[in-house]
Amino acid sequence: MDIRPSDLGLLLALDALLRELNVTRAAERMNISQPAMSAQLARLRDLFDDPLLVSSGRTMVPTARALSLQEPLHLRLIELSQLVRERQPFDPSSSTRTFRIIGTDYLHMLVTLPLIRDLSRLAPDVQIIQLPFDQATAWTQLESLEADLLVVWRQLTPEDAKATPLFDDRLCLVQRKKHPRGINNPTVDDICEYPNAIIAPQAGALWGVIDEVLKKLGKARRVVTSMPSFLTVPLLIEQTDLVAAIPQRLADMNAKKLESFEIPLPNMDFEMLLSWHPRMQADPGHQWLRQKVTEAFS
Repeated sequence: MDIRPSDLGLLLALDALLRELNVTRAAERMNISQPAMSAQLARLRDLFDDPLLVSSGRTMVPTARALSLQEPLHLRLIELSQLVRERQPFDPSSSTRTFRIIGTDYLHMLVTLPLIRDLSRLAPDVQIIQLPFDQATAWTQLESLEADLLVVWRQLTPEDAKATPLFDDRLCLVQRKKHPRGINNPTVDDICEYPNAIIAPQAGALWGVIDEVLKKLGKARRVVTSMPSFLTVPLLIEQTDLVAAIPQRLADMNAKKLESFEIPLPNMDFEMLLSWHPRMQADPGHQWLRQKVTEAFS
């Protein structure tokens, strides 16, 4: 099968069709009309001698041939796009590029929001999409270029990623003002005695790093709630007698409402990294974005 230069557009159309499994949405993705996309699909069926997409009830499903093409095609198109980008200068003042950043709500507040403020002045037409962090899918998102950057703890940074340190932080214990525990520094027994709220972005776990340390001491804390959001924890702590371990930077932001204390346990320090897929290392626009993120913490 010979592919002419003019057939590159067909491959882009096929990638959109296999991503959307819908002719209308694929047309919107390619910014062409629905009849034009239908014509592209007809040409693709002739090119591959396969129906590629077939009706199944009210939906369309890919054939076995289409499934075998989907990921290899997508990766090759990514590589081709990178080849072009790496040979073109990046002008932030005129760029209309979209960047996607993965992080927890707390990290988006610390990293992404200041970035957006800067870009409104330096790159007014650049778009930033904030994506939630999911450890199970973060590396796949970087690999497929569904995301550009990941901001997360060193321990959760993918091993094969390129990375640079952003900042250090430390877990501290927070409680509401006039908490019945008083204002003395907490003991290990205090942490175990009072009801705890924990932050668990990963599927509502009821176990965290503090529980690992306490287990080695033969102790356990009383966890009464697990929350997926860092930013809602201070609201809960302010209104209850619960205590929680949160990053010191977050505690400082809520110092008017909460009291914070050092946790009398080892390994409460952590390092935050900015990471990306190696294929983006030489991309001029990506290099510029990484510089803007790291400048804020340098």
